Amino acid sequence: MPRRCRAVLFGPSCRLAAASLALLLACGAGASADPVQGAETLDLTAAQVKNFSIAPVGEQDFPIEEQAVGSIDFDEDMEAQVYPPYQGKVLQLFARGGDRIEKGQTLYTIDSPDLVQAESTLISADATLHLTSRALARAKDLYRTHGMAQKDYDQAISDQQTADGALRAARDAVRIFGKTDAEMARIVATRRVDPALIVRSPINGVVVTRAAAPGVFVQPGNAPAPFTVADTSIMWMLANVPEAQSAAYKVGQPVAVQLDAYPDRSFGGRVAAVGTAIDSATRRFVLRSEILDPVHILRSGMFANFTITVGEAAHCLAVPLNGVVREGDGTMSVWVTTDRRRFVRKAVTIGLESHGYRQILSGVSEGELVVTDGAVFLSNMLTADPT
Repeated sequence: MPRRCRAVLFGPSCRLAAASLALLLACGAGASADPVQGAETLDLTAAQVKNFSIAPVGEQDFPIEEQAVGSIDFDEDMEAQVYPPYQGKVLQLFARGGDRIEKGQTLYTIDSPDLVQAESTLISADATLHLTSRALARAKDLYRTHGMAQKDYDQAISDQQTADGALRAARDAVRIFGKTDAEMARIVATRRVDPALIVRSPINGVVVTRAAAPGVFVQPGNAPAPFTVADTSIMWMLANVPEAQSAAYKVGQPVAVQLDAYPDRSFGGRVAAVGTAIDSATRRFVLRSEILDPVHILRSGMFANFTITVGEAAHCLAVPLNGVVREGDGTMSVWVTTDRRRFVRKAVTIGLESHGYRQILSGVSEGELVVTDGAVFLSNMLTADPT
């Protein structure tokens, strides 16, 4: 539940044009000092009052927030550098940078000597199994007619079983290279090796970088990776936060992200990790958040502003920004009325600012009518006509 304190809630506001001020001054609103309280007042006509928005005191939520700046990056937990499982020369490429890729989709093929050796072993193992199977069939006939010794028959069985095991092992070895059962059956039937090792994407995502080219020799772990694929449905926000704010941040806190590229849009997420080390030079630490991007419009490296909710929202006194005036002496004021004709300027103490409202710590009470839009024009009128 939000913490409670008294707050002001206001109705719809309207923007006053500069012409409104000229009209008011021309109409000669009366300015005076209240003889009882010493307050500064303005008496307006009914026509003048129509140019202002007025509303009673109500309640308004004020979330406890911190601001941070940082950048967008790929989620490293969902970023894959796609190396080949074995070394070889790149034969063909099937994707380009920026392409959206499905898991299991072919990225590139390589001419792999290891695959050629494995397929050759598969062909040999299949031939050996056929040979030993025929030999075992003949041995069974001879053994049944007592034309073969027991030890020779047992040897024929052992040879056939060994060949069967060797074929299974050879098929498993070729399967590691990504060949399907149908492809292995074709290799065995045609007695021709297929040197193309298919390298597929391990995740759904976008091709972030492509360093491969036909004819280039690649091998496992030799940077740069031929392809890098990243799942961009969740992006990282990396912000450098001052050491003094370290106690405010916790995993799971809501985050709202605004970017210059999309000024009218906010992206939501949550704090995923709070840095455990302070940079000795900058006295800052890294705050990492996960930002949802289901339509894939965020880009790695984008500069962003972050609003992080670090505390429970409070109900506090509030006035729309256009209802609070910073006077020439630095004080803050609002204009209060009881009859919508006479307006009294009251000094207030301000606090937080959120969603178009300014928190008021003191100066007005619940139920008072205040000007919510155009208060600055009233202050200008009073300055123009101080008597």
